[in-house]
Amino acid sequence: MATLPMRTLVLAVLLLGLTDATAAESVVIFRCTDAGGAVTFQNDVPCPQGTAQVRRVMEAAAPVAPAFVAAPAIQPPPRPAAPAVIAASPAGIAIAPRVSPPALFECRTWDDRRYLGELATPPERCAPLQTTGIGGAAGMGAGAACEFVSDRCEPIAEAALCDGWHRRLREAEANLRFGRFESRAAAQAEVARVEQVARESTCGQ
Repeated sequence: MATLPMRTLVLAVLLLGLTDATAAESVVIFRCTDAGGAVTFQNDVPCPQGTAQVRRVMEAAAPVAPAFVAAPAIQPPPRPAAPAVIAASPAGIAIAPRVSPPALFECRTWDDRRYLGELATPPERCAPLQTTGIGGAAGMGAGAACEFVSDRCEPIAEAALCDGWHRRLREAEANLRFGRFESRAAAQAEVARVEQVARESTCGQ
């Protein structure tokens, strides 16, 4: 039987353990020394007669398959709750909810003129007083005098507020048209303000 050099035999054993480790359980190696002192190694074959033999059994550990632990599924972060939109325009722009119009008052002056105002107690007016001159004749050097009086105002019922604000807008437009304000710019500003109040309240629906 042919023998292999020691280095070649050891390499063969290592390759055998790497390629066929799953099937082999153990490998028997015989160390043979002849009369001249030459040493050879044989795999699973006893030494020939006339040689000194040393037998060794090498255990081949069966490979252990790595244990794979399933990683826990990664949960996506919760999505933030979408803000509640009360109303939206056709273009998708959120519109603030409309509110009731402000309070409005129907007032009467000392000379029985009526108007709509936004103050329950408007500033006092100076109502002229009749004066007499010397000898009791009116207008003969009698001068002028007035008395401060308050307008009488009553709140408009909530159910009629929208009608009141629309009337208030018509009055402001009439003042602009007929020049009843001190300046045209002030009249225009008043029309814009009253129109905005009516438009942004429930009166504009």
